[in-house]
Amino acid sequence: MSCALTQLPEWAAFKDAASQSSIDVSKLRIIQAAGLSLDLSGQRHSPVLSEAAQALLAARNFTQMRERLLTGGIANPTEERAAWHTALRAPTPNPEVATERQRLNAFVRLADSERRWRNIVHIGIGGSDWGVRLAVGAFGYAGTWRQVRFVANIDGHAIQGGLAGLDPHDTLIVLASKSFTTAETLQNGQRALEWLQAAGVEDPYKQVVAITARPDVAQAWGVPAAHVFKLWDWVGGRFSLWSAVSLTTALAVSSDVVAGMQAGATAMDNHFAEAPIEQNAPVQMALAGIVNRNALGYGSLNIAPYDFRLANLVPYLQQLEMESLGKSVDLDGDTIDIATGPAVWGMPGTDAQHTFFQWLHQGSDGAPVDFIVCQAADHGWAEHHQSLLANCLAQREALLNGKTYDEALKECLDAGAAQEKAEQLARHRVHPGGRPSSLIVLPRLSPYALGALLALYEHKVFVQGTIWGINPFDQWGVEYGKVLAKGIAAQLSGQVPADGTAQDASTAHWVKTFAKSLKG
Repeated sequence: MSCALTQLPEWAAFKDAASQSSIDVSKLRIIQAAGLSLDLSGQRHSPVLSEAAQALLAARNFTQMRERLLTGGIANPTEERAAWHTALRAPTPNPEVATERQRLNAFVRLADSERRWRNIVHIGIGGSDWGVRLAVGAFGYAGTWRQVRFVANIDGHAIQGGLAGLDPHDTLIVLASKSFTTAETLQNGQRALEWLQAAGVEDPYKQVVAITARPDVAQAWGVPAAHVFKLWDWVGGRFSLWSAVSLTTALAVSSDVVAGMQAGATAMDNHFAEAPIEQNAPVQMALAGIVNRNALGYGSLNIAPYDFRLANLVPYLQQLEMESLGKSVDLDGDTIDIATGPAVWGMPGTDAQHTFFQWLHQGSDGAPVDFIVCQAADHGWAEHHQSLLANCLAQREALLNGKTYDEALKECLDAGAAQEKAEQLARHRVHPGGRPSSLIVLPRLSPYALGALLALYEHKVFVQGTIWGINPFDQWGVEYGKVLAKGIAAQLSGQVPADGTAQDASTAHWVKTFAKSLKG
């Protein structure tokens, strides 16, 4: 991609068309994809913008880039490898993937048939953690016969709490680390191993499973070969949910849930590959996001899932989007002179309404919102679901349409306020409106629907990376912090003098202070 984005006439035309387009509340714009309904009626749109978007995608070689992604080409150029997570969920995968899938299912069947491992402690971080938490929370929210605990943080309180009260003799430790060098995972894994040993477990390694791209390293650590499940270098951590990382999901809520999610994701893959641009859900969602970021200047994106079971969707998408799109140089290594990935944040509704929706409605900045809701519930209280749906639609309507001063004044007068008081109070009740949002409707929260939803966001991120000209599949910022942490850890332990000569004053001060306190 030799030409910077801002030098392209197609980019200038796209931004101009976006600035001249508006949200037309009288027009319905809904795209059907893999069983989901994506309502983009609350985003800017026009025939001119649509034409400009298609020209921009062509200028960024979108068709070729998509083909490279979906066929295992080099989609991650800085690491010279594919980003072929779609291959993990294919109905007829390649032999290597098929073998690992069969091994995983056999492991689960045997454990289920023997009613083994009433407790599972899943140890991983980032992409080795959030997706599994999401799936187990979504489909095991009411409890399962196996108790699952997640340990990610290096804070010793995390592993202490993760192990507390469990029977070591009926507990499986699952270590998920692509490199099998992740400091948090290995340290927590070591504590779990010591916990098993202290309880007198005869062969504690038989109660440990590893999921990694480095089987040799895991076996050298002590995990039996039969308990090591393989990842591949072409699977990014934040896309590894579709791999054997979901072993814990299968043990907690069944292999059928894992298979259902894979099927839904594959359906979205097919839609992304085949649907025309104007009806392509990931593409149109990506374009709306770029309009909001680069034409309207919004710095963040709010995720509002109106489903209690999707509490972990927000951090999952935070990692997916911010680790992928948090870049400031393009594929050629040149500095990008426009804003790229927005900050992603949120909370399930209706809790969110009582936390930050005031800021969304009347704050000076505001943010686009992705509302996510299930048309049907899986509980028996219709009144609850009716209220949930009403709240979701009402919040979106308020953001979209707002409330004028005249409407607010009439409201105050009708409530009995005196004219002068009404005029003063009305100013506080004005909602600017016109704030962009999307609505994603799942028929119900099935594994298939959740898989399709996650793939929708994956492909949206890919399209945005393609347009911005960045690599959404590396994370060098994360890697740099890990390197610095190793050096500081060596200073704190006394292996390296804490003289502070190569550090800033504040870091040097606290390294010395903490080193002294650690010595006691």
